Amino acid sequence: MKSIKIFGLLFCTAIYVSAQTTLPIAPVFQKAYQKETRNVIGKPGKNYWQNTARYDLNINFNPASRLLKGKVQVTYTNNSPDTLKEIWFKLYPNLYKKGTPRKSKLAASDLGEGVAIEKMVANGKTVTDFTIDGTNMTVNVPAVIPGKTVSFAIDYSYFLNKGSHVRTGQVDDGSYFIAYFFPRIAVYDDIDGWNKFPYIGAEEFYNDFDQFNASITVPGTYGVWATGDLKNPSEVFQKDIVSRMLTAEKNDAVIDVITDKDLADKRVTKPNAFNTFKFEAKHVTDFVFALSDHYLWKSCSLVVDPKTKRRTRVDAVFNPRHKDYYEVIDFARKTVEAMSYTFPKWPFPYNHETIFDGLDQMEYPMMVNDNPVDNRVDAITLTDHEIFHTMFPFYMGINETKYGWMDEGWATIGEWLISPMIDSTIVDEYGVQPTASSSGGKDDTPIMTLTPDLKGSGSFTNSYPKPGLAYLYIKDYLGDELFTKALHTYIQNWNGKHPMPYDFFNSINTGSGKNLNWFWKAWFFEDGVTDMAIKAVDKTSAGYTVTVENKSVKPLPVDLALTFEDGTTEKNHSTIGVWEKGDRLVKIEVKTNKKLSKVVMGNPHTPDKVKSDNSFSVH
Repeated sequence: MKSIKIFGLLFCTAIYVSAQTTLPIAPVFQKAYQKETRNVIGKPGKNYWQNTARYDLNINFNPASRLLKGKVQVTYTNNSPDTLKEIWFKLYPNLYKKGTPRKSKLAASDLGEGVAIEKMVANGKTVTDFTIDGTNMTVNVPAVIPGKTVSFAIDYSYFLNKGSHVRTGQVDDGSYFIAYFFPRIAVYDDIDGWNKFPYIGAEEFYNDFDQFNASITVPGTYGVWATGDLKNPSEVFQKDIVSRMLTAEKNDAVIDVITDKDLADKRVTKPNAFNTFKFEAKHVTDFVFALSDHYLWKSCSLVVDPKTKRRTRVDAVFNPRHKDYYEVIDFARKTVEAMSYTFPKWPFPYNHETIFDGLDQMEYPMMVNDNPVDNRVDAITLTDHEIFHTMFPFYMGINETKYGWMDEGWATIGEWLISPMIDSTIVDEYGVQPTASSSGGKDDTPIMTLTPDLKGSGSFTNSYPKPGLAYLYIKDYLGDELFTKALHTYIQNWNGKHPMPYDFFNSINTGSGKNLNWFWKAWFFEDGVTDMAIKAVDKTSAGYTVTVENKSVKPLPVDLALTFEDGTTEKNHSTIGVWEKGDRLVKIEVKTNKKLSKVVMGNPHTPDKVKSDNSFSVH
């Protein structure tokens, strides 16, 4: 057994699925196969397990002081085969605590004392034996044996950040997007045990599928939008607002739920000093909420599952001054439609999706925090990118902290494919040129490099365009029908669970019926320049042969633009399959009776580093 080191991870060469090409597999994944928590064909193993929790959140938020006071009751079920003697929590707001290690740049004025744990009770007994280290908190508890539960009641508070908006905080005077606002139990899984990676503002999240019941109390002039279903709309919104929302839930047409006139007349929420909004969300990985006293609300819905006629309501909640947002409801609806019927061609899994006018570009279950942008194309690409995250990482419980490419790569290909569906003039090349220019450089590492270990330009390219291109090339290679079958195999295997990289590779192999390890190995486990060149164009009896050299270890599609002496043009496309046998030179046959004058190689989604050798004049 041969071992190699890739950026701090020990991999062992092992054969699985096929003897043709082997992928290096880290020992922790080998152990998962031995314990049968995961299966080499891509499915959860017969011994697969995951833990879960129920959260009851009672939140009071004061917009004037930005003080959030919360009471959390959580019951955590240990479905693992291990006895747990300590429970790890995530205190994400401690990103803004003085002295916390962080990658994000925060203003000193936004740093404070972090989360104050005022009281903690475990299984009915007061707990003082806990340690807070940055955004991690460990609590020693009486042993929680397999199959048993532990319950916590925690009173806590913190001040929401006014500036230095990193995925959460005050948006303007009267608007707030509040995420990661409660102590939550970290993931304990079959691969790593506890997720001990601290949140430092860069890498994203890894959460279990839990149930949330939230009561959110705010001053009476504020509306609240959140993950989950609003259970008491008639208690918090005016009658007309409720009526319009319910109408939107049943109709394709866009409804103005909150209008300028409603805001001017102060007839949005019930005229109480405080209102308590109650939400319920089942089997989701997170819960967030947002509030405003001056935002418009546009809404509509559509059938996302033709078999059951289930509808998803789509909302845009925004500042009237941000003119780009008036079209966001249309972009959002078309994205949900495209996801349900075209790519990934899977019914949108949740009852609603709210795009909230905030200060970031960040996704959450059923919610999006999107800043206003300057032009229509940016509004389209931002909207569809963030909504696409609904599938990855939320419907599929991905460990974004370690494997950002498992969700950001999908959002990137989703953006590339769906944006032209919304506006046919768009050619979305997001990240392709940075991938080309940085390939083979100091920050170019294998995609399988853990996300916290990425440096410089690789922090972007390894998570977004490089995996996005890989998915795009496999889609092209397999064809739409077979690719959809393979992708659906992955989704069916792992929705509501915690897939790891090999679960993805193996699911696609199994679903397609093809061994794609030759591709996975080159694109995900190896680095190096991405570059091709036209070496020769030769006349043949049937036309011409174009010889293309791949200077990379990575298979790339070959797209040739052919210009003939009579002024006509043709396009010639070859998938990554031309490199399947590991050749470095490939001969592309062009059958024609016409005289060829010029060949140019390239495609908007091919990251070719050196383009000077991509043109060939035929004499």
